This record gives sequence, structure tokens and C-alpha cells, in this order.
Amino acid sequence: MTNLSRIFSASLFIGSCHLMAAGLSLPAALEILDNNNLEIKTANLDLQSAQSDTSIAKGYNYGSLDFTQNAMRSNDAGNVFGFKLSSREADFGDFGFNDFLNNMGLIGSNNAQLLAIQPKDLNYPGYQNYFQSKLTYMVPLYTGGKLSAYGDISEKMESIKKLDADQMKTEKRYELRKSYYDMALLQNSIDHMQTIHKNISTLERTTNMMIQEGYAKKVDLLEVEARKANVDRSIIEMEANKKLLYHYLSFLLNEHVSEIELPRNDYPTSALSEADILANNTDLQKANNGLEIREKMVDLAYAPFLPVIGAFAEASTADNTFLGDFSDHKGYTIGARLSWNLFNGGVDKYSLEKARIEKLKTSTQVELAKKGIALQYDKIRTEIESLNTQVKSLEKEQELADQIYKNYEGRYHEHLVSMSDVIIKQSQQIEKVLNLQMVKNKRNERIFALEKLSNGVK
Repeated sequence: MTNLSRIFSASLFIGSCHLMAAGLSLPAALEILDNNNLEIKTANLDLQSAQSDTSIAKGYNYGSLDFTQNAMRSNDAGNVFGFKLSSREADFGDFGFNDFLNNMGLIGSNNAQLLAIQPKDLNYPGYQNYFQSKLTYMVPLYTGGKLSAYGDISEKMESIKKLDADQMKTEKRYELRKSYYDMALLQNSIDHMQTIHKNISTLERTTNMMIQEGYAKKVDLLEVEARKANVDRSIIEMEANKKLLYHYLSFLLNEHVSEIELPRNDYPTSALSEADILANNTDLQKANNGLEIREKMVDLAYAPFLPVIGAFAEASTADNTFLGDFSDHKGYTIGARLSWNLFNGGVDKYSLEKARIEKLKTSTQVELAKKGIALQYDKIRTEIESLNTQVKSLEKEQELADQIYKNYEGRYHEHLVSMSDVIIKQSQQIEKVLNLQMVKNKRNERIFALEKLSNGVK
């Protein structure tokens, strides 16, 4: 290997190590989610099933072609005569002409006695084999619009399943993105708490020194240690929440996740308008598809008032041996059939009326859904604006709490305030950190909810 190749290979290795160290990025995680998430896979399988239903519904338009092979043996008089006739093998003997010829002398003198003679060959035939091969094609020519309506309904159901699959994908992407930003917020809070912990450790050392010099009391040290233990507990709880988030990310991606690349900011932004929401909302799209299904249901309810016409064609051959004299014994039949229900007690009339009422009801529900989605948009937007204001206020309050704590810590060293005063200010500092994290988390959840309302459009 040349020196240049070694350098290039080493660069690739270092680059890959850097990526692994940086953790899984959000774009990479979203790609894995689309391919690996089990709920998304299930939704996609439901879509494939709906696509099959559409193909089934449309397939009925092409009719059916059936092949039938009969193989029988019988000495039943009707069957034997029918077998021979179907096989084009019947002769006068099958009609009992032997008995007729043997009694020719009765012609004219006793015609009634002649006609009463039972033909033995016809009534008591021997066993006959029968092999029939038959090909039948049946196709609906006109069904009053039923088949086309069923096909359209299946297509709309397929569209709804596709929207369900898209909605599931949006839901899981929402949960994944929120988890990433939750992790960023959590890490930011941990960093603040660790800074506070570091300050407490410094204060603890200072207090120990002041006790040795007689400027502080043992109770001051106990207060510092209690506060330090409280911060330790908060950090441990936050680290546990991080582990839970990693477990949840692993569940979403269906693979183990131990490190992620945090977003640069701990909160997302969104500029979605109400028009964007109404144009992309999955529930509204499904409602519109549902309305179109109701329109097709009206067509279905009207179909019983119209006739049904079908056609068929049949080709067959029969013999007393399998495929014997195939060409000579073949036969063909074609035909058509019209059926039309003229009266059924008014059931069709009331079914049509009900279908029209359901269509009007669905249309009203679609309008109600639009207004409901618009109301949700206004509500979320108002909440985001309120939370943004709270975040700005809390950031200022946290900055002030940090400065106040530093000021009280310095004043404690100068014996101007007690340790209890310092601890109180530090408690207020920690409270601001936790409150800010909580409000940011609420704001992020509302922003993601807005994106979710628009089916993932940002």
C-alpha cells in the first residue's frame, strides 16, 4: 500500500470514528424510522391489503372463465339417455325400437296395446360412462352501476388507507423529533444543574475553610451538603430520564440507540398558516374521501331500480371415454340474461333515501371537521405565542437568579448574609432552571403538534 493510500484510509477511519462519536443525527434517524418502525410497516401492509381489495373489486368487471370436467357412470334411465344425447351417440335402439319392431303385427289392429308396450332398452339401460369437458365464460354487461361504484369505493378506501399510512408515519416522525428536542432540553438542564453542582462544591470547600478559621458554623456546612445532595438527586433523575428517552428512541427505530447528535437549538420553529393546515390535514382528507364514498353509496342504492344484464358463452365436448371423438362431439352455447326487480315492498326506495341522508350527514361532518381543525390551529398558535413569552421571561429570570446567587455567595464570604440566605437563592436558581425546561418542553410539544396537524409539513 502506498503512503497516499494509507493516509486516505486513515482519514476514512478517523472520519467514521468521528461520526460514531457524534451520535445518530436526526435526519439519519428519520430515514431509519421510515424503514424500520414496526407500526409504519404495519400501516404499509394495511395499504397493500387495501390495494388488493381494489384489484378484487375491479376484477369482477371482467367476468369469470371456468373449466369443468365431469366423469360419471350410471344406469339411471334419464342419465344414460342424457349422456348419449349429450355425446351425440343416441340411436333408435335407445328409444326402445327393438320392442316396437317385435310387435309390428299390432299396428292397425290394436294400436292401443302397441303404445302400452314399455321399451326395455329405454327404461332399463346398461351402465354408461360419461366424460364431459366444458369451458364457460360469464360476464356482466350492465349492473346498474354497481360494479363501477364498488370499484370507486375500493379506490377511495385505498386512498384512506394510504392517508392512514402517511398519518402513522407523521405520528412516529413527530415522536422521534420531539424526543430529540426533549433530549436537547434535558441535556441543557443537566448542564445547568452540573454548573450549579460545581458552584455548590466550591461553596462546600469554602465553608469548610471558614469553619476551620472560625467564621462559619457546622450547620452552614450541613445546609450546603443537603443542597448538594438535592442537586445530585435532580441530576440522577435527569440522567434516568435520558436513559428512558434512549430506550424510547430504540423502540421507535427498532434498533439499539446509545448516542444521538443533539439539535443545535433546543427548540424548533414553525411558520405554518391556517391554509397550510387545511390543505394538508390527514383527517380532513380522509373526511373528503369519506364524503365521496357516501356519494358512491347513493349510486349503489339507486342501482336496484335498474335492470341487470349478463352474457355467457359455453363450449363443451362429451363421450363415453375421456376426450374421445373430441371434435365430432363438441358443442357451443351462447346467451344473455336480463333480470329486473319491479317491486320489493319499497325497500329500495327507503334504502336510497337513507343513502342520501347519510351523504348529507357526512357533508355536514366534513364542514364541522374543517371548523374544528381551524379552531385547533388557532388554539395551538395562541398557546405557542403565550409559551414563547413565558420562555423569554423565564430566561431573564434565570439569568437574574444566577447573578443573585453569585452576589449572595460573595456576600456570605464577607459575612453579610447567612448560609440559609445563600441556599434560598440557590433554590430559586434551580427552580428557574427546572421551570424553564418545563415551559420549553411544552412549547416544543405545541410546535410539533402544529406540524402533526399539517401531516408533517413544516
